[in-house]
Amino acid sequence: MIRLLLEWYRRHFSDPQAVILALLLITGLLVVVFAGRLLAPLLASIVIAYLLDGAVDKLLRWRVPRMVAVVFVFVLFIVLILAILLGPIPLITQQVAQFFSELPNMVAKGQEQLMLLPERYPHLISEPQVIELINTLRTEITTLGQHVLSVSLSSVVGLITILVYVILVPLLVFFFLKDKYKIMTWVTGFLPEERSLSSRVWAEVNDKIASYVRGKFIEVAFVWVASYIAFMILGMNYAMLLSFLIGLSVIIPYVGATIITFPVALVAYFQWGVNVHFAYAMLAYGIIQFLDGNLLVPLLFSEVVNLHPVAIIVSVIVFGGLWGVWGVFFAIPLATLIQAVLNAWPAPLDQQLDESVE
Repeated sequence: MIRLLLEWYRRHFSDPQAVILALLLITGLLVVVFAGRLLAPLLASIVIAYLLDGAVDKLLRWRVPRMVAVVFVFVLFIVLILAILLGPIPLITQQVAQFFSELPNMVAKGQEQLMLLPERYPHLISEPQVIELINTLRTEITTLGQHVLSVSLSSVVGLITILVYVILVPLLVFFFLKDKYKIMTWVTGFLPEERSLSSRVWAEVNDKIASYVRGKFIEVAFVWVASYIAFMILGMNYAMLLSFLIGLSVIIPYVGATIITFPVALVAYFQWGVNVHFAYAMLAYGIIQFLDGNLLVPLLFSEVVNLHPVAIIVSVIVFGGLWGVWGVFFAIPLATLIQAVLNAWPAPLDQQLDESVE
């Protein structure tokens, strides 16, 4: 067994560059797994600075001084954050509270509809089965209510955490943008001088990751706004809350759109029942999903994502389990990184010898 492991190591890690790349990847993974929560403000600041740096670079190509470009982009970023915090967020919070206040009425109406099932379909479902289903739903709703109560009781701690993020993250973003080259020079000083393989992998995925993340933010904003406008025109309840959830659902490929269909259908059903208004709401939702999947996604990510759907779903499961929401968001870039590493990894020593002989 030991000899097999040594042989495997000799075949795949005979190149020192491969060892360096493997150590860098393992170090990054360990930092995320064991210190991800502690370093969350720092990691969030790095991600935001990475996104904003593209706009800074564009201004630099227009011969704008770097400090002026950094200040301009940073001010726009702060204005955008304030607009979100003072605009949609309070409305979303209000609609969440309204939803839970109306939830008992929805449950009662749902129970009435469920009790009609044994009369309409006596061969498919019986009254004891319906009663058991209702009791199960009541238990789940009670558990959800207790969870919401526990979250509200810990709101002081959550408020302090939010204040820390509000103060620290913008400061870190500004200094990351301002002192980008100084920080990169300092970090690379700890790396080996000979790191050509790592540099080649980074060069391959850098543009793809940046384009993907920026494109994903555009996609979320487009789907959010389009859904909100459609639901407002239809007069649908919880328009801002549902459109916000629909926007976030595009972060999770394939799965997100399927999951968010249920709350949209339930809200439309409890508001209008099964009629023409319900059909219009679901049709509008379907059109938005169709435009997103068949027009917007190919336009934004046609040259970025070249992964099989199975690889995308597996990466969402794995990285989401390791890193929570951030892992889900960066599942595809991380999968792209793994793909680039596999493509750039040196061939085994015996394969290199065979190729040289040929």
